[in-house]
Amino acid sequence: MTQKEKSRCEWVGNVDARYLAYHDEEWGVPVHEDRKQFEFLILEGAQAGLSWWTVLNKREGYRKAFADFDPEKVARFTKKRIAKLIENPAIIRNRLKIHAAVTNAQAFLAVQEEFGSFDDYLWQFVDGRALQNKWRRSKDTPATTSVSDVLSKDLKKRGFKFVGSTIVYAHMQAVGMVNDHLVKCYRHRECARMK
Repeated sequence: MTQKEKSRCEWVGNVDARYLAYHDEEWGVPVHEDRKQFEFLILEGAQAGLSWWTVLNKREGYRKAFADFDPEKVARFTKKRIAKLIENPAIIRNRLKIHAAVTNAQAFLAVQEEFGSFDDYLWQFVDGRALQNKWRRSKDTPATTSVSDVLSKDLKKRGFKFVGSTIVYAHMQAVGMVNDHLVKCYRHRECARMK
């Protein structure tokens, strides 16, 4: 079976190689590396009100603009650096989202300090194991859950911005805390075996 013939989640379509690669190689794969978690935190926050396609097309721009997603460097961004980012066409030039990324880097470091790693903090909300869902259609997949509600509330309490329950659930999907590949998708079984 060729890449094109594989059954995938309805949302991905078969239009673009970058989108296919994201679905096939990243989405739903359990992430246990703090820098990757920080990358998705920035990107999911940037997505608010936009499509993932828009963010994915600017991912490389974000990588360059946000110091290869190094939270220690981003936490030290100055007002001057933020002003330059607001003018950068390689990213989404939303002042609130850019400020939130810097604020979130600072909060991220505080969580690392308290828990040893952001990964340890985050995965405790699912008892250290990805939640395995068995959705048959995309429309069955929720936008939020009780877990994303609790995690969102806790992140906000810790000073994070752009972490509403919908954004948090999208983050959980992206970093494999939940397996929301449809059961007919060839990646569902593969991701279910990952830890």
